[in-house]
Amino acid sequence: MYQVLLAILLILSVILIAVIFIQPAKNQSSNVFDAGTGALFERSKARGFEAVMQRITAILVAIWMLVALALVVISSTGM
Repeated sequence: MYQVLLAILLILSVILIAVIFIQPAKNQSSNVFDAGTGALFERSKARGFEAVMQRITAILVAIWMLVALALVVISSTGM
């Protein structure tokens, strides 16, 4: 069981990295040191592709954390 969860965690990690790299960059707030950008802390609602990618990322992170937590529990019990 431990080996299966470890393999799932590795696969999820690779997929999560790929999904994060696919997300479009936010050019308005990318430069933190630019004093002229007043929209740095402004929240805009994501639409279309951005919204889908944000949801996929959130779901993958939640699954990744559950698998990692399961691995910790299994390794601490000595199964």
